[in-house]
Amino acid sequence: MFSSHRARAIFFAALFFTATGLSVRAEDVYGDVETKYIFGITEGSGIGLEGEKEFSLETIARMGKRDGRYWASETKVEYEFTPNQYVQLEFGPLVSYHNIQNVTDLDDRSQLAFSGFFGEIRYLLLDRGPASPLAVTLSAEPEWHRIDETSGARVKNFGLELKINADLELIRNRLYLATNLLYEPEATHDPDGIGAGWEKESTGGISAAISYRVVPAVFVGAEVWYLRHYDGIWFNSFTGDAIYVGPTLYVQLGRKMFMTAAWNTQVKGRDVDDPCASLNLAEFSRHRAKLKLAVEF
Repeated sequence: MFSSHRARAIFFAALFFTATGLSVRAEDVYGDVETKYIFGITEGSGIGLEGEKEFSLETIARMGKRDGRYWASETKVEYEFTPNQYVQLEFGPLVSYHNIQNVTDLDDRSQLAFSGFFGEIRYLLLDRGPASPLAVTLSAEPEWHRIDETSGARVKNFGLELKINADLELIRNRLYLATNLLYEPEATHDPDGIGAGWEKESTGGISAAISYRVVPAVFVGAEVWYLRHYDGIWFNSFTGDAIYVGPTLYVQLGRKMFMTAAWNTQVKGRDVDDPCASLNLAEFSRHRAKLKLAVEF
């Protein structure tokens, strides 16, 4: 017969191996995720696996002005490729849709149009590892537009979106915190504008986002954005700002397919030309939303 000491030793050994096995299985269930997509409009640091390719449709919509009815959206038809573990490339055409009625200073229109092209390069500056839960990626996205994003009018527009994307793993494979730092200069030539010259402007911004994995295939979270608009490409003359807040969602639809969505509402803003207004609806919209559907291969 076993002694009581030996029985207790076997019991605790069995308990240890059972707990260890459950822990390993839990880590298998909540496996690694590419953090780029789990924060809504805020982007995480992930750039995918080496050699991985992706096709996606990503729509950013802006809704609501001071008066009338306003809807403007732009869809990226993206091809994405990760040639190595540090670099990711994206490019594709842009398609815009505008539905504008009775909005001050904007012409009424309802149109769907090819609006331009974009490209993006992302570089993984700091990878997450055992010694650090922080990861940082730098991104540059040049764009050419033939349709104005706000009004839907025919223009020539060149822009460059520069970002620092960073995220922090707070609980392994479950809870993440992210921030983006944005600088976006652009120049627009409106052939019907006064003087027919180039109008230069810039936007700066910072965001914070949190995302929690409620089940293996679903992340839910929230983000906040602070945006500032200037005349001139070097933040020359401040014209207004806006604060957006809203929920985010990421769903893994299959082993190689996912969707991400976000809704932001402007909760506070300043317009230099309208100091009494509590929101800035001249340079920004009341709401904005993002929906992305992607297939990896």
